[in-house]
Amino acid sequence: MLESGKLPPALLRDVLAGGLPLPTEVRLGPALGEDAAVIDVAAGCLVVAADPITLTGEGIGRSAVAVNANDVAVMGVRPRWFLATVLLPVGTTDSDVRRLFAELHAAVTDLGVALVGGHSEITGAVRQPIVSGVMLGIGSPDGIVSSSGASPGDVVVQVGEAPIEGAAVLAATGSWSVRWPPTGVAVPWISVVEPALAAAELGASAMHDPTEGGLAAGLHEIAEASGVAIVVDPSRVAWYPPAVAVIVAVGADPWSTLASGTLLATFRPDGVDAAVSELRRLGHVVAVIGGAKHGQGVTDRSGTLIPWPARDEVARLLERDGGMEEGRG
Repeated sequence: MLESGKLPPALLRDVLAGGLPLPTEVRLGPALGEDAAVIDVAAGCLVVAADPITLTGEGIGRSAVAVNANDVAVMGVRPRWFLATVLLPVGTTDSDVRRLFAELHAAVTDLGVALVGGHSEITGAVRQPIVSGVMLGIGSPDGIVSSSGASPGDVVVQVGEAPIEGAAVLAATGSWSVRWPPTGVAVPWISVVEPALAAAELGASAMHDPTEGGLAAGLHEIAEASGVAIVVDPSRVAWYPPAVAVIVAVGADPWSTLASGTLLATFRPDGVDAAVSELRRLGHVVAVIGGAKHGQGVTDRSGTLIPWPARDEVARLLERDGGMEEGRG
């Protein structure tokens, strides 16, 4: 029996390989580690991403917009159109619906995205609100960045601290007593749209939005997609201290905890200094955390393996705590 969370990588590879050959207009189809599909259209490349929010019912409208927008933006394309499938449990009130859609409208407004359609219903098939989103954008063929573009010698850069989303979900849904957001602290939003678009303009060779499985899974997914090994200096990772405090307090591992709000990008060695400098000038937290080389997997500088998490810490803890069993891809 499979546990909650993402499908195991080996199983996902197998099932994705079982379909018919893709039409010629599909520039980038479903693949482990990739954040969106890319389809050639007359106007350029249509970039499409889909992601549900299932681990928490708190703030799901805002989160659904952000995580789907992130998946399009890390391809180097500005998100433009959003569709939302909203499934609500029996017992949902009029005010519940209004509050959720107010979140959706506020979030798309913040990102300059249009809510163009979807579906909504109240159903006994769910125990909590679920929002499954689809985000679209249009880009030029020569501007697409994928998770598979890293080469040996590239430098790995982290933009935005981790793992903010994991701490928020754990604090909102678990039975443990932790405070979130911390008193007097303005917690960053989990959108990476602007830093991702800036990184693409600055020559990023690969980008990825680490979600379930945290930084560890995100690094492994880039390494797998690109066919390289990644060596990380753990002392350089940009952690968000209030989030780490929550995660440690509930017995989780920050490396393997839901990390939306963080961008992983690789740059060629001759362009990384200028890219890092400009990203910092734009006001983003930036850390140079490692590099790519020939091989496979993710290790620290001593050669010790950084494991690819079998599941996200949020899903593990919520299931242990008697909470939700669903995961988010």
